[in-house]
Amino acid sequence: MRRSIPVVAATLGLALTLAACSGSSGETTDDASESSAANAGTLTVWVDDTRSGPVKEVATTFEKEKGVTVKLVQKDFGDIRDDFISQAPTGQGPDVIVGAHDWLGKLVQNGVVAPIELGDKAEDFLAVSTQAMSYEGTLYGLPYSVENIALVKNKDLVPDATPASFDELVAQAKAAGTQYSVLIQQDEKTGDPYHMYPLQTSFGAPVFGTDADGAYDASQLAMDSDGGRAFAAYVAKLGAEGVLNTSLSGDVAKEAFINGQAPYMITGPWNVGDFVSAGINVGIEKVPSAGGQPSQPFVGVQGFFISAKSKNALLANEFVVNYLGTKDVQLAMYEAGGRAPALQSALDEIGDDPIVGGFAEVGKDGVPMPSIPAMDTVWADWGATEVALVNQQGDPTALWNQMTASIAGKIAAS
Repeated sequence: MRRSIPVVAATLGLALTLAACSGSSGETTDDASESSAANAGTLTVWVDDTRSGPVKEVATTFEKEKGVTVKLVQKDFGDIRDDFISQAPTGQGPDVIVGAHDWLGKLVQNGVVAPIELGDKAEDFLAVSTQAMSYEGTLYGLPYSVENIALVKNKDLVPDATPASFDELVAQAKAAGTQYSVLIQQDEKTGDPYHMYPLQTSFGAPVFGTDADGAYDASQLAMDSDGGRAFAAYVAKLGAEGVLNTSLSGDVAKEAFINGQAPYMITGPWNVGDFVSAGINVGIEKVPSAGGQPSQPFVGVQGFFISAKSKNALLANEFVVNYLGTKDVQLAMYEAGGRAPALQSALDEIGDDPIVGGFAEVGKDGVPMPSIPAMDTVWADWGATEVALVNQQGDPTALWNQMTASIAGKIAAS
């Protein structure tokens, strides 16, 4: 996995098969939707199959209390962003969509999303979730879930406490006598910077720096630094030691962990349901630091956006903020999709879930996946360079410098 982690299907065995519902809230799977101007008493909402059930229920309540019609249009999640960008400027399309925070760059760039105002309610959400749903200091989405990777531990293979440093973790894992030590999935051509990012940030080398408002700044390529070059040398070291292997795809790594061939794996909640089903005694912990600074995974946030072209903006804001933003609704969407809620009170409610709660705890120290358009220019060079580092295909410093120069040039040209 490389970009938006929330696109993964329901996790931990919590996914429900959501049947089409009947009632006053219309629901269709047609791609086309009516103009939001067609009926001043109608809200059109685009959802995917995972979210359709919970949104259907709250829409019915909204209809009864507000005397309006909520039309749900069920779409494939992967189609929502681009269809919305193409339809919204023409006055067609929905008033509200479900989506991922890393869509924001393109949504704002195309002028199709409106800011929302949470007021004091913003403090009720995890800080990383509202940060992710903001662009250049402005909040554009109501967050409902957070998702990130962490260190998954087979506690039967390594019953002792997890070490504080990554090198110590590797040593402990090797002492367990399994075929692999710490599994980190890779791709033979594109690497996997996403799963490597906690290690990279522990060297103080994030992708981008931030401006005074905390927003990512494409002009600050922060991994073009001494920390980035130290990380490159460390990746080469792990490759030489056999800890990293570009033949360990996601499926291969997952199967190895299920078969007890490694005591640790860096992965997300989308795999842990299968680990539990296989009878593995799992624990969820933070990835230990390799470079001396905190390890910070990317955090993916999902939420709801309001169309900048909506003719029913006040209704849409009321529906999103005061109905979709409640604890009961966020818990219902957690039950449907297995993603940790973004609302702190909802997250507290599931605090006894050691797996989802464990990932959420790690995610509190994570950083949002950059949603700025420049991020699209980063992945190819970044991943290919990590492949070369793992496979000992050049001097680490030279490879890293070549990568950052290429990325900077592409950003400048875009």
